[in-house]
Amino acid sequence: MTTTTDPRLIDLLAPERLTEVVDIGANPLDGDPPYKEMLRQRTCRLTGFDPHPVALERLNAAKSDLETYLPYAIGDGAEHRLRLCRGTGFASLLQPDPLALSHFPMFTELGQVLREEPIKTRRLDDVAEIGALDYLKIDIQGSELMVFQNGRSRLKAAVAVQTEVSFIPLYKDQPVFGDVDRELRGLGFVPHMFAAINKKMIAPMVPPHPATALNQVVEADIVYVRDFMRPDAMSIEQLKHLALVAHGCYGSFDLAANCIHHLVRRRAVQGNAMNRYLELVRRSGQAPKPA
Repeated sequence: MTTTTDPRLIDLLAPERLTEVVDIGANPLDGDPPYKEMLRQRTCRLTGFDPHPVALERLNAAKSDLETYLPYAIGDGAEHRLRLCRGTGFASLLQPDPLALSHFPMFTELGQVLREEPIKTRRLDDVAEIGALDYLKIDIQGSELMVFQNGRSRLKAAVAVQTEVSFIPLYKDQPVFGDVDRELRGLGFVPHMFAAINKKMIAPMVPPHPATALNQVVEADIVYVRDFMRPDAMSIEQLKHLALVAHGCYGSFDLAANCIHHLVRRRAVQGNAMNRYLELVRRSGQAPKPA
């Protein structure tokens, strides 16, 4: 869904600063990132990480003054082996699992490791270049849980996380959805939506096109948000940034309205803020249609 962060929403909420976004695995292999419109409207600041020199050069060549890209591999602070595969999107700190790959057309070829490189990782909690962290987007082929476990201090203040999760592990010893879900719930997040669901055709049936699939879900991008059922556990600024991310990145107008409701209750925004927001959504043409 394409959304726009209306400047009037910034005026309505009046946050103390821009929303701080961190993107781990910032190379946009699957299209525009969800925060693109927030960057265009200059309502967020981005710190992105990608250890691949070619990807980093491309990101830096097109960046704005609100974007910073760093060549760090985020993990547990230890040295690992980066497996570079025939399929660019299969590169991982984990070893591809030949058994799993063999069950999906072309995956054996795409997951073939061409070379391995030693790589030093940094803990998310130890990256000095990150100030505040409101919204984390992460997609690093199986190492997401490692990042969360070594970024708990920074994630305590975050209000949203978009992460790739695996239902069919394509790598050896890869954490699956249940592992990631347990960790993020323990940090105070709840699932909010599927941003993308990656289905694949099961071998030996061969699809007419590589993107053709039937029903087997392999991976998904899931958005977690700070538990909105416990609003008193969030600060005023957290509620404001959650509203901005919900509205500007995902078109989750109901979640944004819920945040504004609690801000009104705390007298942190004007008393008519809810009516102003609902009118803003209506005039934008993005309001949900009756079923």
